[in-house]
This record gives sequence, structure tokens and C-alpha cells, in this order.
Amino acid sequence: MCGFVGFADSRIEMDHESVIQAMMDTIIHRGPDSGGIYSDEQVTFGFRRLKIIDMSEVASQPMYNEDQSCVLIFNGEIYNYQELREDLIAKGHTFVSHTDSEVIIHGYEEYGVSVLHKLRGMFAFAIWDANKETMFLARDFFGIKPLYYTQNTIDGSFLFGSEIKSFLKQPAFRKELNKDALKPYLTFQYSVLDETFFKGVYKLKPGHYMLYQKGKLEINPYWDASFNEEENSLAHYVEQIKNTVKESVDYHQISDVKVGSFLSGGIDSSYITALLKPNKTFSVGFKDYEGNFNETDLAKDLSDILQIENHKKLISADECFELLPTIQYHMDEPQSNPSSVPLYFLAELASKHVTVVLSGEGADEIFGGYDWYDTTPAMKKYKKIPFVVRRSLSLLSGNLPKNRFSSFVVKGGQRVEERFIGQAKVFDEADALAVLKDDYQAGPSVQSITAGVYEQVRGKDDVTKMQYVDLKLWLPGDILLKADKMSLAHSIELRVPFLDKMVMDLASKLPTGLRVHPSNTKYALRTAAKEVLPEEWANRPKVGFPVPIRHWLREEKYYKLVKDMFQSNASKQFFHTDELMKYLDIHYSGKQNHARYIWTVYVFLVWYKRFFEEQ
Repeated sequence: MCGFVGFADSRIEMDHESVIQAMMDTIIHRGPDSGGIYSDEQVTFGFRRLKIIDMSEVASQPMYNEDQSCVLIFNGEIYNYQELREDLIAKGHTFVSHTDSEVIIHGYEEYGVSVLHKLRGMFAFAIWDANKETMFLARDFFGIKPLYYTQNTIDGSFLFGSEIKSFLKQPAFRKELNKDALKPYLTFQYSVLDETFFKGVYKLKPGHYMLYQKGKLEINPYWDASFNEEENSLAHYVEQIKNTVKESVDYHQISDVKVGSFLSGGIDSSYITALLKPNKTFSVGFKDYEGNFNETDLAKDLSDILQIENHKKLISADECFELLPTIQYHMDEPQSNPSSVPLYFLAELASKHVTVVLSGEGADEIFGGYDWYDTTPAMKKYKKIPFVVRRSLSLLSGNLPKNRFSSFVVKGGQRVEERFIGQAKVFDEADALAVLKDDYQAGPSVQSITAGVYEQVRGKDDVTKMQYVDLKLWLPGDILLKADKMSLAHSIELRVPFLDKMVMDLASKLPTGLRVHPSNTKYALRTAAKEVLPEEWANRPKVGFPVPIRHWLREEKYYKLVKDMFQSNASKQFFHTDELMKYLDIHYSGKQNHARYIWTVYVFLVWYKRFFEEQ
């Protein structure tokens, strides 16, 4: 696990090696063990290494092929590298290390861009091919590893890297706020557009690769999730899940350093932990809160059952507010998913004991685990009324004051494409427009963002459509991004065995009823997990990673902290602050719960202060 930076076709006067070193220094947390530089007349690469596989110096990067005509910088893990290595040696390639990185560069020599179809793992990489004067960049299937790029430079040069903050040290980079990103962020809670909050800086999409040559970019897809049900028995799929997930966990524990696992009270991390049987598990909760806000006792109970040493930490509100600017700095872009905060502390705890952790991200998206995917009993009854009637009632109710009843009727008369944008929905679009100043209202609509995604699953059932939307937007934009950034803030590698292309291939064949069953979500996965987990754990409902923000914001200390931020000059640039204060005061009084609205705006302002006022 590592981090990299680079630039090409620079035309301004500067010392390339000192500039790339400064860029590398901003991401030293991704790779504290060593660094390396490659530079020629056209490209400059920088690399920071976190040693995981093959601890020797010959496994360091940048890495070269036999004649040094190709140079690689790579972030991630290739889990089937041993098989690929044997295949490439048989084809005449010479290896100098035993690291997984080297199979990529020899694989590129042998197969060109088609090497992507042979990889099993998580990755972002760049290869400079000097003979072709072409750079080949790629990002893994699900978007586990980040890759940013830009040509928003004063000389037209091309910058790329694992984290945006490294671009700030490049003299050619133009640091500008992308005004169009704010409106959709208020609804989605994360940066949902391909263009980031930094104008002209883009994320390479998951499952895509890029060819860069003399200032020109060519971007192509090479993989996409595809749901194609195959009818078979529950017993058949349970056996398949047991074997495939176990194989993936076996691959994901390959390491030359210590491996542990994150563990909550839910099934996903519990199943991974039961299959992995690590020496240590790690859990966090919140001080002064039990139940939903503290699952550490459940994690300790399961660890005891599995005879694993558990380490836990209880977090205070003071710690969370104090370190929020640091958390948002590591995120690169504003991200108001509250679970980013405990994840930061969880990674910090784990980093004291291990270098690699396995976690349960991705199971909900591919096996059908979210409550949104199911239909409530009340809605099932309501949907017996003809759609044309429900549609009319929905349109009428849209003009009524918002409450549980009107929201239920509105939702009951909408198609899935209208009502579902992913697991996070904070501000209603109308409410977002009401708090934003005119200059920040021009961002794309929610429907325009999701429409292209839904187009790819036209004709599929509603559950499949929702899963696909989450796989394309929510998973890479929120879940995986915070997993990568929060773990590497503390120099540990987080691996996600459910997000393996073979596991996805199996999950895509499950009939909808084996994903979302009348008795439970993730039905087939839960059934398979019962072989290694107590039934109580296998059937436990999803809780997520809840954070007691609504309680904190009703304490005077934190109310005043947020109030000061809402009334700051920076806030007045973006928002109608009187509208923000209405939400804050109503919440503080206990009359209504506006915690998510408040937190989402507050996080943006914290991020903006860190990157645009303090820098």
C-alpha cells in the first residue's frame, strides 16, 4: 500500500526533483517507509512506500522492466500475483523481486492494457512507456484506490496522484474552488461528480483506464458490474458463497506484516473476522452512549467466542470536534458521512498493533444489505393501490408540509429512479437551493447525476437498480474513499475481501429474492455466515457506524462552535446564514432533528477553511 504523484509535459522553470519531493512529502502518511523518484525530459514520478509484501529494497518503486523502457508507480495489492508471476516467467520475463507490483509492469509488456483483465485486487497505477511516449493509468474495478488528475495548470501540464493535496505543491497548479460541486454535495453528503471540489481536478472512474500522450487524454472503461440472475437453490448459492468468500479472505491475508481486522457488531466484519481468525480485532464506540452508538461490547463478545484478542477505544465528542479539520484534510474533499470520524480513530487504534486490516465494506452493495432495498410492510400494502392513483396522490402531497405522512404518500407514487439516489440523502434539493447563495445554485441536479447510472440497468428490478446506483456512486464516492483516506492517514492498509471480482461475479447471479428476502436483507450471505458465526450475529440487523451528532449539537458548547462557523465570513460567501441558523436553533431547542443538515454544512466550512483560508 502506497501513494504516488506525478506530472508530465511541464513547461515552466523549476527543479523537477525538488518539486516532486515536496509533492511526495504531503502524502508521506501513505508510505512512511521509503520514497523514490523517476524523472526525464517528459515525465516525473514520485512514490511513497508502505512495506507490505517483499520487504527488500528491490521491491521499491518506481519499478522498471528489463530494459528500463517502462517505469511503474503503483498503489494497492494484486492478490493473484503469484500465479501471474509464474505465467510471466514462463513467457520469458525476468523478475528481480517477489512483490506483487512487478507483475503489473511485466504484464503490461506482455498484454498491454489487457493486463487489467488478469488482475485480481485493488489498484491505481501509472506506467510510463518511453518507447511509445505514452502514459497508461488505471483504477481498480470498484474504486477501492483513488486516482486524481488535472490539466488545470498555467502551462497545460498534466498532474496526477493518489491525493489532491499533493497538487498544491506543484507551481503550475491552479487552485480554484469548483462552485458546481457544492449543491449536489449538500444532498449526497460526498463529492459525487467526476470533477472534484477543486476546479479542473477529476477522479478517474472505477473500472476505467487512461492513455496520456503529448497533452491528450483518452479514457476508456474496461470493467463494469453486471447483474444477471441465474436461478438455483438457496443451498447451491450458500455453498458457493462460503467457498468464494473464504477464498477471497485467504487471498486478502497474504502479507509479510501483521494482519488484523476491524470488528463491529454487524455481520459483514464479523463474517470476515470469523474466516480470517486474526490475532487481533479493533473496535470503537462513543463515550456516554450505549446501544446503537457503542457496539464495542458486541465486538468483544464475538472476539472472546473466536478466541481473538480485542482492542477497543471509546471516543469523546471533544476528540471528534478537535480532529475534524485533520480528518477533512485527509479526505481531500468535504465528506460529511459521520462514520468517517470514528473510522479515523479506529485506524489510529489499529496502527499501534498491525499494518494491514481486513474490513467488511462492500457486502451491502453486492449482496443486498441496505434497508432501503426492502419495502416496508406498510408500503407493500399501499402499493396494492394502482400506480396511477398513487402517482396522483404523490403529486398532490408534494405540495403539503413535509411530515411522515406526506413523505410516505410522495414516495409511494414515485418510480425508483425518482426517489432513490443512494444510501445518503441529506438535503432535499429544494432545501439546498434555499440555503445557497445564487453563485452556488448552478450545480447539476440530483436527477441528472443519477439518470445516466439508471440508464445502464434499464429493465432490471428495483432492488438491482438500487444496488447498481450504490455500486457506481455511493460505494466509490463515500464508503471506499473514507476507508482509504482514514486508514492511510495512520499508515495502515485496509483490505476489503467482499469487493473481489470473483465474489462480485457470484453475487451478480443471485436471484433478487436471495438478496432481499421477506425475512431479511443479505439473505443468502447471512445463511452462509451461520456456518462460522453464532446465529445472533448472522441475523443481526444492519446498524452502520452511527455517531451521536444530534445529541452533541444540543449541547451548548458544540452549538456555539457551529454557530460561530455558520456566522463566519466564509459561510456568508456560500450560504444564507439566517437559514442555517434557523436549522441550528430549531435543532438546539429539541423541536426537530436537523443534525444531518447542520453537520453537512459545518463539515464543508471546516474543509474550506483548511484548504482555502489556512493554506
